[in-house]
Amino acid sequence: MSFNSLGLSDALLKAINKKGYDTPSPIQQKAIPPILEGKDVLASAQTGTGKTAGFTLPLLQILSEGTTKRHRPVRALILTPTRELAAQIFENVKEYSEFLDIKSAVIFGGVNQKPQAATLKRGVDVLVATPGRLLDLCNQNILSLASVEIFVLDEADRMLDMGFVRDIERIIKLIPKKRQNLMFSATFSKDIKKLANGILTYPISVEATPENTTVEVIQQKVYRVAKAKKTELIIKLISEGNWQQVLVFTRTKHGANNLTKKMISSGITAAAIHGNKSQGARTKALEGFKNGSIRVMVATDIAARGLDIPLLPHVINFEIPNISEDYVHRIGRTGRAGASGEALSLVSADETSFLTDIQKLIGMKIPIEIVEGFEPDPNASTEPIKQGGARNRSPRGGGSNRSSKSSTKSSASNSGRRTRDRRN
Repeated sequence: MSFNSLGLSDALLKAINKKGYDTPSPIQQKAIPPILEGKDVLASAQTGTGKTAGFTLPLLQILSEGTTKRHRPVRALILTPTRELAAQIFENVKEYSEFLDIKSAVIFGGVNQKPQAATLKRGVDVLVATPGRLLDLCNQNILSLASVEIFVLDEADRMLDMGFVRDIERIIKLIPKKRQNLMFSATFSKDIKKLANGILTYPISVEATPENTTVEVIQQKVYRVAKAKKTELIIKLISEGNWQQVLVFTRTKHGANNLTKKMISSGITAAAIHGNKSQGARTKALEGFKNGSIRVMVATDIAARGLDIPLLPHVINFEIPNISEDYVHRIGRTGRAGASGEALSLVSADETSFLTDIQKLIGMKIPIEIVEGFEPDPNASTEPIKQGGARNRSPRGGGSNRSSKSSTKSSASNSGRRTRDRRN
């Protein structure tokens, strides 16, 4: 199948050809036709599957076929959880609309709002936004969503993880009831389906690949190691392997900062990226990682969501996630576009149950290796580690065993994260 067969306009095909694409990905083949027909779509697609073009291309075509109003009110709203993903989607919108009379903009926190407000005042057809800054500008009457025709909720699962449900509900009330809705998520959990039921109308469900399958070209390996020796081992692996581009996942922001400092002390150029970093620091770290001046980027799950890093050769789980699906998202950062990739996990005794759950999910036993001098502690407890910080949540689609007091605390934590998103 070619893009020509999907019913896209000549202007869009010209932009696609300029980017060097000729064959649509599975999610693009499945999502574009029903979107062009004006139907609501619920799509399961992980980062790296080409999903952004899957909704951007038909969205642009629908808008270009409509009547352009003089003052250009926002006609399409794309809501996304992180600044990096918002910036990435905005770049795609600009590239694909190069030969169309379409104006677009991106707004997110962490930067001065005045230039964003000035852009909105001049008129915008397509707006890409994070929830916090969007609501801030709406509350200040700088932005109106009364003319939105198409609403896109991207990375819906991460929206839930980051506590944006109430913000989404507020935004839904600000846009017209009669609209086309597109919702993209890496998984179709019970919570996602519940959210979809409140937003979508008779949606067409499309799935790019079977849920939670791992990329076959990714070589996976587990290193069983004593918890206290993890830092020394990861430095040894990166140094002796002479790896030049490594994405490392930690469970917490504090852990990311500590590991980064220790790597730098060992002569490895590294940078941390997480929610407490300023937008300027995050952008600088990502640019350094892409151009090779930084060998290692240490990130939390949420901060890494939406990062577009092509041909990434190595992903290391310094700490494996307690949510099995997150393992699939993490290792999916490598092995893209048919390239080979390597995903390593450092697993201590207290992470044993997490490893078991991950292997059940992916349907395979991951090869295990023990490095001499870094053997696991035979006396260490295998009791699961207590979760803290932003990742303290129950498995998707499952019940919670937390007390009402704990749930209240979690809600307060989520509220705090929303506040920080607007401020940062």
